[in-house]
Amino acid sequence: MTTRPTEDDLLALFTRADLGGDQKLDLMEFTLVLDELGLAWTRAETQDRFERADGNLDGFISYEEFRAILKSQGWAEGPLPGARA
Repeated sequence: MTTRPTEDDLLALFTRADLGGDQKLDLMEFTLVLDELGLAWTRAETQDRFERADGNLDGFISYEEFRAILKSQGWAEGPLPGARA
């Protein structure tokens, strides 16, 4: 995906990546979302963004935290920065 997803797209991505069906993402599930968005980061970059997204420090990312990290990184509108074509 090289353009920013719609809200429906994001929810669908989040739901597909939520392998446990618990409405939260662990680090591995978060990595799946990033891959699907076309964002290629190192392990350290992925871990850093995961930790920044985990606002309540429970070790998981809720959909609200997921949306917040996307917005804070400038991924809410237009072409995705750093996305693979």
